[in-house]
Amino acid sequence: MTRVPGVRMFSVLSATLAAGYGVLFTVVGDFRDEYGISESSIGLVIGGGFLAGFVSQILFAPLADRGHARVTIVLGVVASVAGLLMMGFGESLTPIFLGRAISGLGAGAAKPAIRQIIVVADPKNLGRNLGRLMAADVFGFALGPAVAAVLVGPAGLAAPFVVIAILTVLCLPGVLRVKVERSKTVVRQRLALDLLRSRVVAGAVVLGAAVYVMIGSFDALWDVVHEDLGTATWLANGGITLFALPIIIFGSTGGRLAQRHGPFRVGAAGLSITAVFMFLYGQLPSGGWIFTFAMVHALVDGFSIAASGVAVAVAVPEDRQAGAQGLLGAAQALGGGFAAIIIGMVYESYGRAVAYATGSAMMLVLIVIAVWLGLPYIRTHQHHAECVDRAHHE
Repeated sequence: MTRVPGVRMFSVLSATLAAGYGVLFTVVGDFRDEYGISESSIGLVIGGGFLAGFVSQILFAPLADRGHARVTIVLGVVASVAGLLMMGFGESLTPIFLGRAISGLGAGAAKPAIRQIIVVADPKNLGRNLGRLMAADVFGFALGPAVAAVLVGPAGLAAPFVVIAILTVLCLPGVLRVKVERSKTVVRQRLALDLLRSRVVAGAVVLGAAVYVMIGSFDALWDVVHEDLGTATWLANGGITLFALPIIIFGSTGGRLAQRHGPFRVGAAGLSITAVFMFLYGQLPSGGWIFTFAMVHALVDGFSIAASGVAVAVAVPEDRQAGAQGLLGAAQALGGGFAAIIIGMVYESYGRAVAYATGSAMMLVLIVIAVWLGLPYIRTHQHHAECVDRAHHE
């Protein structure tokens, strides 16, 4: 990481942005119990944030490619903090939903710009650096539940949102001091949708959507499922933190594997295994069994979920990185948002088994589409690897 100026600072910022969502993920059961918000409405809150992120990343990510990465990040942070405070102090569906949407807009603007800065600064190690950035995101996501577990009881539902908001604001001076390297050329396109004409880019985007169908389904159900199963609070909250550890530890390794062996191969293999785990969560008899299987699931994710970001990064030139990463993030937000909404409704109407099976089926469909679209890259990468291997043995 030391080879990339400022990457530690941007990783910390990305972690705090993710922590705000991690807090929401943990307290949705409290929103249901204290404010009378139904499971379907919880799905709308989570999904609404994802969909706001979709709009934001389509509209604002290309600004970073036009030389405005730092400004985009700062404005995104301001919006994210405002949304956190609305969620913390809201006591009904409307302010909580709006707060989540505003927070999603902010994070959606900031994160593609952060990725663009990291990729452009060190393209030879983009897999490692994107993997580490993903690990920072996961660490932040895991930090949110830990903060909530400590603060909600003694200080109330608003406390963890306020603490994460303060930590996010404290990152701004460091971000403003970082020297941002610009790409050699500056594009003028207002949007990046033209990149989807490439099958490989489209396949990478669909692969990323499959990741977030898993995340949206998992997020919408974890807290309410464990409450309904009577799982101990420490186990349910601790499961989130422990789930993140393999991803934090192996994220950079997974990014390197994706860059070396092909992101479509690594990503599709890992996500296919994850889809099996998603189905099994609906069949297991208790929260303890779900927790146990989730720990193995997390290990698989640690080696595979950075692959879609790597696939996008290797498929486009450096002057389109922010727009491409924005497309990826938009597809992820759309996939996660619709999954959260659909899964919440399915759970309320048909129960746990059908809900998790629905999430698993959606993932598998997207994986097949992603691999089909990515076949040109898969074949080229395989041919290149075979040539390198022959040259090595000769």
